[in-house]
Amino acid sequence: MNITVLGTGDAIGTPKVGCSCPQCTYALTHGIQRLRTSFLVEHNGHTILIDSSPDLRQQLLVYGSPHIDAVIWTHGHYDHFMGFGEFYRVQSMPAVYAAPQVLDYCGNIFRFLKFQRNPAEPFRPFSLFGLRVTLVPVNHPPVETYGLVLTDGKAKIAFTSDSNADIPQETLSFFSKADLLFVDALVPPSIQIPKHMNYNEACALAKRLMVGDFRCVHMSHTIPWDLPHTGKDGETYCF
Repeated sequence: MNITVLGTGDAIGTPKVGCSCPQCTYALTHGIQRLRTSFLVEHNGHTILIDSSPDLRQQLLVYGSPHIDAVIWTHGHYDHFMGFGEFYRVQSMPAVYAAPQVLDYCGNIFRFLKFQRNPAEPFRPFSLFGLRVTLVPVNHPPVETYGLVLTDGKAKIAFTSDSNADIPQETLSFFSKADLLFVDALVPPSIQIPKHMNYNEACALAKRLMVGDFRCVHMSHTIPWDLPHTGKDGETYCF
């Protein structure tokens, strides 16, 4: 199982348009950025996309234009699913997996496209190209939102998606002792946002879960580039 981080940014991305803060200035002068958060998962000759960000066209071009066999949507916020339209006239529309309410909402936006819809109930694992996939609810009020856990029988990878630190205990039990955790860390420790974690909260959650390693994602332009455990666009992890 190989996982490529296509983007680590929030809904706005870094650099933010029109912003001259230290992080945005550094990004512009060094030619780097945080595209909107999404992931490629490769296993058994198939490729799964976790969230279809608005930057999807650019992300797929940068990483070799892989054929996408399936998409998993975590929730119905613009930066997590609106890029799905980029598949139009590019490849056959991939099948989509999501919790029923998420699938209904996002699928209705793309009702002009024909694609296979696969509702997945929370805490009920399903098989996808030899991977065991489980959607687990997180806490991102007021939107119904899911993290997920992937395992190939050897490695376990967990994703919080957008969430604050008040995650249901049953979900935490699924995340516990993951080999790698991707965790929402929107802002620096000095800022509190009710529906997201800040950097310190994300690090504390990873420690509490006793994961093998973790990377912060869904980061805003307020997050410095040199903080430990912050994910970078283009990183690949092999298991």
